[in-house]
Amino acid sequence: MKNVLLLATALLVPSFAHAVSPVSAPKRPLASAQFKVHPCEADAVARADKLLRLHFSDDSNATNIENLSIEPTVIKKAPVKPARGKGKFDVLEVTGYIYKGEYRMRFIYAQIKEECVLMGQEIFEIANPY
Repeated sequence: MKNVLLLATALLVPSFAHAVSPVSAPKRPLASAQFKVHPCEADAVARADKLLRLHFSDDSNATNIENLSIEPTVIKKAPVKPARGKGKFDVLEVTGYIYKGEYRMRFIYAQIKEECVLMGQEIFEIANPY
């Protein structure tokens, strides 16, 4: 009977339910804090197109590649440490397609205010070789 009364009180009075709970929910950051636009996103998408063309045809200005497309969305990955120094590099990931092939491209930028200084890039075909 005592448990039923406690449950009924917890359901009727929301503040009581929080007071009884020994574990409080962790605070989450605001949605706007999670989805900030990186200043180099447009640069990464433009470079992704050229990198995919270069990877496929050895010419970054090739125009005869059919079914080439680049996703407009950019995923910000965890920053990486440089080989020398104490700073960090931002990593932006872009996805591209040629025919049925899917490619992951990552662009590594120096964290310099209002500048997009490309420090490295990689392209990797997402496929199962086995």
